[in-house]
Amino acid sequence: MDTLPVSMPGFVWGYRFPEGGGKPTRLANNASQSDLTADGGFYWLHLNLADARVPSLLDSLSGLTDDAKAALITHDTHSAITVDEQMLYGTLVDCQREFDHETADLGWLHFAISDRFIITTRLQPLRSIDRARQLVEKNPAKFTRPVDLFELLVTEFQRTLIAIVMDLTEDLNAIEDFVYDPAPRDERRRLAPVRRTVVRIHRHLRTVLALMRRAAASDDDEMPFGFEDVAGRLTARLETVDHDIYVLQDRARLLHEEIDSKQSSETNRHLYILSIMTAFLLPPTLVTGFFGMNTANLPFTEGATGTEYAIVMIAASIMLAWFLLKRMKIL
Repeated sequence: MDTLPVSMPGFVWGYRFPEGGGKPTRLANNASQSDLTADGGFYWLHLNLADARVPSLLDSLSGLTDDAKAALITHDTHSAITVDEQMLYGTLVDCQREFDHETADLGWLHFAISDRFIITTRLQPLRSIDRARQLVEKNPAKFTRPVDLFELLVTEFQRTLIAIVMDLTEDLNAIEDFVYDPAPRDERRRLAPVRRTVVRIHRHLRTVLALMRRAAASDDDEMPFGFEDVAGRLTARLETVDHDIYVLQDRARLLHEEIDSKQSSETNRHLYILSIMTAFLLPPTLVTGFFGMNTANLPFTEGATGTEYAIVMIAASIMLAWFLLKRMKIL
């Protein structure tokens, strides 16, 4: 790893792609701005917004409009794609990556593309863009235009979503096994984060799809060269994942309803048992309450068999309650 001081603020990595195709040159940490445009071609510059000096660096780069600069340094947490003056810029949703593992937490990738450059910025490390860099290193001949790198970024995001869908499917499978098990078990606590993740991803993915379709319908004079074909392919890819996520969302909703139904049935069963116990205990309670009154001339107060008579009456009241419940088909 290059450990030299960074010349460009927020520099994470940079590549210079030669004109006409060929293997790109990875720029060192101490590369200067002149190295970006040396030998023609186009460049890819990836920056970390945690460095507060990034806006001043963007101001010094030629070819960026004010709106594109604003899109690269924004802290908005919603997707946006804008086509203007043969430039493409905006914000894409992605998933964050920790140093030792990947997560399903959402992050934001800001980008600006023209025929001479692609500039990307982010605040947290992201899964898709890191894999895109690895593919650039592995197969550089595929990327002859900046829009090819944009297609790669969105394609890797699609693959990230596929991996998340597979993980969530396994979680739902495990929850489903417990839900349909005869033993009562409340899985709502495990299901809630799964549903929350699916809903958030589906919401942002639908937004990206709508933005992609709108960008593809822009005037040809405003659109970067080759973006229309790229947008068509990416829309088809994302629609496939969107269908999978929709199915997952519907399945999670049905599981939630099944859990609620199972919990309601269990609650109703408990209430039924309590009602039956109340029905059996109410007549003996009336008998004992009657004999517990401090009034004169109570029956069975004289003689040695009063308690036995009271017990017989309690048993008879229980039998009467049982007979009535059976007659009414409650038992």
